[in-house]
Amino acid sequence: MSTDVKQSPRERLLAAAATLTYRDGVGIGVDALCKAAGVSKRSMYQLFESKDELLAASLEERASVYVATLLPTADGDRSPRERIMHVFDRLAEQAGAPDFQGCRYLTVQIELKDRSHPASRVAHRVKESLTGYFRSEAEQGGARDPDLLARQLILVFDGVSARAGIKADTPAGLVAPTVTVLLDAAGMR
Repeated sequence: MSTDVKQSPRERLLAAAATLTYRDGVGIGVDALCKAAGVSKRSMYQLFESKDELLAASLEERASVYVATLLPTADGDRSPRERIMHVFDRLAEQAGAPDFQGCRYLTVQIELKDRSHPASRVAHRVKESLTGYFRSEAEQGGARDPDLLARQLILVFDGVSARAGIKADTPAGLVAPTVTVLLDAAGMR
């Protein structure tokens, strides 16, 4: 007897959207999404208003896992500087994986030029949340200009994601020294 729980059509569509858009981009067709999910187009449109809504729901569903894989656990033992470095250590680990295609939220923002697109709104919110995390840690760590440092850190984060995602560079040995220079220049402790 199998202990596997059969996924609902909605769950299969969300999983297919996550997998296919990460691998092939947001231009993936409805037919391909439905085929991968084993769901009819009719069923898809009963569950989601549009492909755009499906993409947004898929991104939203994965946002908390994405953040949890990057941010340190809420412990009181790490300094703000160490918590920021943790994010970049995790990114470097992820970027070293052979199937790494970059940050899915950055990719969506690049591919979808329309910021009012439902998936673009989700991606923008997730990226703003990460920038907010950097800003909060910068404030707690005594950075002279927390807003500037947060913007610099997200620029490095997105640059690492993009370069590693297109296999143009590997972050090994580059990320930590780069972030360290920024943290030192900002007066972070």
